[in-house]
Amino acid sequence: MLEQLLIFTRGGLILWTCEELGNALRGSPIDTLIRSCLLEERSGAASYNYDVPGAAYTLRWTFHNELGLVFVAVYQRILHLLYVDELLAMVKREFSEIYDTKKTVYNEFDDIFQQLRKEAEARAEDIKKSKQVAKPVNNNLGKKQGQVQKGGTDGGNNKKGGSDSGKDGGDGDKVKGDVKENGHSNGSIVNGVVQVNGKENRNSAAGAFDVNKLQKLRAKGGKKADSVVNKDSKAEPAKKTKKNRVWDDSPSEPKLDFTNPVSENGNEIVAVVAAEQGDSMMDKEDILSSDSETEDDEEPGKDNKVEAKKKGWFSSMFQSIAGKANLEKTDLEPALKALKDRLMTKNVAEEIAEKLCESVAASLEGKKLASFTRISSTVQAAMEEALVRILTPKRSIDILRDVHAAKEQGKPYVVVFVGVNGVGKSTNLAKVAYWLLQHNINVMMAACDTFRSGAVEQLRTHARRLQIPIFEKGYEKDPAIVAKEAIQEANRNGSDVVLVDTAGRMQDNEPLMRALSKLIYVNSPDLILFVGEALVGNDAVDQLSKFNQKLGDLSPSPNPRLIDGILLTKFDTIDDKVGAALSMVYISGAPVMFVGCGQSYTDLKKLNVKSIVKTLLK
Repeated sequence: MLEQLLIFTRGGLILWTCEELGNALRGSPIDTLIRSCLLEERSGAASYNYDVPGAAYTLRWTFHNELGLVFVAVYQRILHLLYVDELLAMVKREFSEIYDTKKTVYNEFDDIFQQLRKEAEARAEDIKKSKQVAKPVNNNLGKKQGQVQKGGTDGGNNKKGGSDSGKDGGDGDKVKGDVKENGHSNGSIVNGVVQVNGKENRNSAAGAFDVNKLQKLRAKGGKKADSVVNKDSKAEPAKKTKKNRVWDDSPSEPKLDFTNPVSENGNEIVAVVAAEQGDSMMDKEDILSSDSETEDDEEPGKDNKVEAKKKGWFSSMFQSIAGKANLEKTDLEPALKALKDRLMTKNVAEEIAEKLCESVAASLEGKKLASFTRISSTVQAAMEEALVRILTPKRSIDILRDVHAAKEQGKPYVVVFVGVNGVGKSTNLAKVAYWLLQHNINVMMAACDTFRSGAVEQLRTHARRLQIPIFEKGYEKDPAIVAKEAIQEANRNGSDVVLVDTAGRMQDNEPLMRALSKLIYVNSPDLILFVGEALVGNDAVDQLSKFNQKLGDLSPSPNPRLIDGILLTKFDTIDDKVGAALSMVYISGAPVMFVGCGQSYTDLKKLNVKSIVKTLLK
């Protein structure tokens, strides 16, 4: 039985709901559907599961794109209602006939809906009965076929028994019968040789491998190996270091040694760089316009002109002037396939590109194509809107405001950096610390990577260079306890922000993921940043989805904390392959808060959404 059926506009105005159903839904499945699917371009699947304590709902929906209407049906997942899709299609057809843009109340649709629901339920019952009637017939047919097969095999055995006139003949028939039963009907055995498709293969019993040959081959291999070893041992000259070339007129160059000098006590003399690096790129605005982008934009135009000539200028001109009545899925498929391939070349995960194209197709299907517009340009415009909507943060990502709000409450703002191995968590943590220092915020680092050798020393070096305090307890300690003590220390010394560095871990490593979920549960950080590489493609989906899944499954809290934001590293190494940003945001729903684009402390930027979208569709 249906729990709810709702009709509303894309603007959010509810036009009609079935009052007779009127069941009080637990939670807010419709709001969650709008937030999680319709606004996030996940509407291609047309089905969504909503779980809440005490109930589990399935939501199915369809669009009327020309009128801008959404039809949503909600029912208990355990029921598996077969008629919902057909009912939605019938409701969509009937409601579109009486829809008026100036009208907001449709009480007369109640009787129409009752009739439609009865028709849909009756059809579903008929289909169920026809399936039940058809099942016994299929079983009887299967039994008859089984009897025929058994009879055939018995007949074959009788023939074999009858043909046992001699030993050789009987054995040959048996072997042939065995080969046929195993499915090798093309093979036969003649004088110990297996013949398959005219080729001969020696039988294992008749043509065994010669042991003498094997020993000779081994002996030859051993001699060759010994000779190679002897040659290598003789040809080991003393290694000579390459000297720098000295030109006649040029002065002698100093030695290229960039290691930090060491004092008499053995401690490294680390330079203070807090005032030397300059302003962080976080506070600078990116400029979009460049000559290279305009040149790249012109190239696809040339290709499109060539394609237009091939298709015939008269037909394309007539279609662009007259417009198309309603866009169908077959009309959109070529443009969507080209767009999907383009996104995948930009390093977008294949699964994400496919879902995006499905969502764009669902939003355009049934719409009327305007005059003087092509299908490809319409699809590209719809995809551009979808990408901007996905990449634009849905909540405030102003960390400075949140830091000041926490300061007024008398507690430090805690940020935890998580991610897989080798993505640059410690380096980018130092970049964030440098940016916060420029805004006169007291920062403290917490060395909670007690697993990797050298992790504490690496963070200690960054802290010395930036002249900020660091809380450390060495290695093989519980990171959750270290982070807790670091926050207590920050309360005592008046630090505004605590940046917690954690060990890199693969998403499948359950012991380390359990330790991370414990750290988050014990300390309740204000922000959980996932640090990910801009180089990854399909693996971005796996990393983020499994990180979120493990944090939820392994946390003892009934309301576990998941990833709040993304820090994208190595962005300066990918050229135009910017698809990892889209994949990560799409799969997690978390915004990209920082972008690392170099090796110095100032190389930290905000994500420029317009620039990313332009690059993806270029």
